[in-house]
Amino acid sequence: MTKTFAHKIGQGNYGDVYKGNLRDGRQIVVKLLKNCRGNDKEFLNEVASIGTISHVNVIPLLGFCLQGTARALIYEYMPNGSLESYAFSNDDSIEENYSLWIYWEKLYEIAIGVARGLEFLHGSGNANIMHLKIKPRNILLDQELCPKISDFGVANLCLWKESKKSAQNARGRDSYDAPEVVSTKFGAVSSKSDVYSYGVMVLEMIRAKRRINVGADTTTKYFAQWLYDHLDQFCNSISDISDETRESVRRIIIVGLWCIQAAPANRPSMSRVVKMLESSSTKMDLPRKSIE
Repeated sequence: MTKTFAHKIGQGNYGDVYKGNLRDGRQIVVKLLKNCRGNDKEFLNEVASIGTISHVNVIPLLGFCLQGTARALIYEYMPNGSLESYAFSNDDSIEENYSLWIYWEKLYEIAIGVARGLEFLHGSGNANIMHLKIKPRNILLDQELCPKISDFGVANLCLWKESKKSAQNARGRDSYDAPEVVSTKFGAVSSKSDVYSYGVMVLEMIRAKRRINVGADTTTKYFAQWLYDHLDQFCNSISDISDETRESVRRIIIVGLWCIQAAPANRPSMSRVVKMLESSSTKMDLPRKSIE
């Protein structure tokens, strides 16, 4: 199926990812899990729960493998890779920098799609799943650049706290992590932790699209403050777009600023985020502070 795992296409906190083919010719992705917790029965129960998830913006689980200590999840292969490749390329050439190919309208569609997928995972579809690793790498794009959330539910299958601690020791805090994910003094981890990560992601999409240099400090926190202080200037500086698209850009920035509030209680739910993005006729106000 994977030709003895010769075609590795990625790796993450939960395991290595390989590309393969089914006998009927369909291309698939196999994620070999590491640090799995629980016994076989618990694994099967979790997989059964993940397997019931069905939403246009969530990548479906096609199958799984449980053989001895080896455990793997099987997904459909997404031909356009991840959002990280499209919107966050470090290559300066037009041929390789896919962020130049995503129009503002498509960027907005991707943002709404991810929001809808998260809303579904958080409970609108009775899933009640916290993702906890929302970032461009885990947003896959199909042939039409429709976003699909991957890696959902995997935290429940793995020793998440141990793998998280190991990852932090190796690289420091992930910029997409909510404050409460790093320290309990900010509160308990919840669905609002995904909201924070989503906010960071959409603001980074905006920055990558415009390639903005706002100073020596390149952190999302600094960029968010700059956007908060220069929102009108930024939106008016975008040329060759309609007034409707300009308003959409403004809307997604404001949503992103609301999502990255330090206190979880001050962040909107993903259901609220979807309504904010879809209600083009409703005037949106900035939060009192860009960040706290």
